Order: sequence, then C-alpha cells, then structure tokens
Amino acid sequence: MALVTDLLDWLQGLPEPGLVAAAGGLVFAECTIGLGFIAPGESGLLIAATTATTVARFLTLWAVVTVCAALGDSVGYALGRRFGPRLRETKLIRKYGLDAWDKAASVLERRGAWAVFFARFLPVLRTLTPAAAGASGLPFRKFLPATAAGACCWSLGHISIGAALGEAAKQVEGALSTGFLVVAVAVIGVLLFFLLRFKKRKALESTEKAEQPEEPVRSTG
Repeated sequence: MALVTDLLDWLQGLPEPGLVAAAGGLVFAECTIGLGFIAPGESGLLIAATTATTVARFLTLWAVVTVCAALGDSVGYALGRRFGPRLRETKLIRKYGLDAWDKAASVLERRGAWAVFFARFLPVLRTLTPAAAGASGLPFRKFLPATAAGACCWSLGHISIGAALGEAAKQVEGALSTGFLVVAVAVIGVLLFFLLRFKKRKALESTEKAEQPEEPVRSTG
C-alpha cells in the first residue's frame, strides 16, 4: 500500500483555494506577535508545499504566503508602534520570549532594517522582531521593504523544499516496502521534532554572536 503517495494524492486533491488559504492563514498567524508561539506556520507551509506540483500551483502558493507573511509582520510592527516598550512587559512576552525580545531590540539598534530581513529566517525572532522594530521607532518605509523581501525569500525557500520533499517521497516509496516506510516516517517525524528545537536554540545563539562587538586590532608598534 502506497501510504505516502496516497497521502500526497489526497492533499493534492483538496480544493486548491482552501489549501492555499489555510497555509497563508497559518503563516499570517505565526508572523503576528502572540500567535507566533502556537501557530505552526512553518510546518503547515512545508505540508502545503508538497502539493505544488505545477508552476501555477507553486507561484500561487508563493504569492499568497509572501503577502500573508508580510501582512503578519506589519500587524506585529503596528502593535509595537502602538504600545512601544510597554509591550515587552506583557505576560506573553515575559513568558515566551523576553530574552529574544531583548536580543531583537539590540540587533535592530545596530543593524536597522537588515535585522528585519534576516530575522525572517530565525525561529522565535521571526515573531518578535516586527513588534520590536515598531517599538524601537524604525520607520515603516524602511521596515516594509525589508520584511517583504525577507518574506519573499523565506517562502520561496520553504515551498521549494516542501515541493522537492513531496516528489522525493514518491520516488523513494517505490523502492521501499510498506513496513520499512512506516518505520522511516516515524523516525523522520522524531528527527524533525528535534530539528525544530535545535533551530530555535541556534537562532538565539546566532543572535548573541551578532551582538558581540568586534575586538579592537592591537597595535604591534
């Protein structure tokens, strides 16, 4: 029984507008401060991307997700702009991302709009940076191009990965027995769980390194 193929065929058989809307909605929610800690936007996008089997499907999903990600970031920016540094003291931020908020604010102070672009690729910071940018007073005319470019590149990368994984899974399944495939899927699921946790930890470590000042060059004279 072709488990993976059947699952992918079922996903691809779902109404495309609903599937694209669901992926866009999850991404929008993840990018909006508060919902980003519970909405599986990245995972949902990878699953939806397995259905991008044609150029039209790929481009449609890419466009919708890019817009939803940029809109979600803009909502976070507006909240940061409205409530300012007080947002840092809210129960949600203190519980889930106080250290990440401080790191985002520090990098924003040093890198400006570039921090907004690169934060898109870092878990946790992806959710907090837009609000921190609004609270820091970064002009929206600088924020919007940076977050739009980041959303475009991020969504392109994830949709490409998801589409490639979907096609590879079909190819691999043809060469494996069903029993082995079930075990392989279970192992992959466990590995993905720990990979996501590892990515979050590395994201915070990368930010810490970015904050460290460069050592002055010592004179030998």
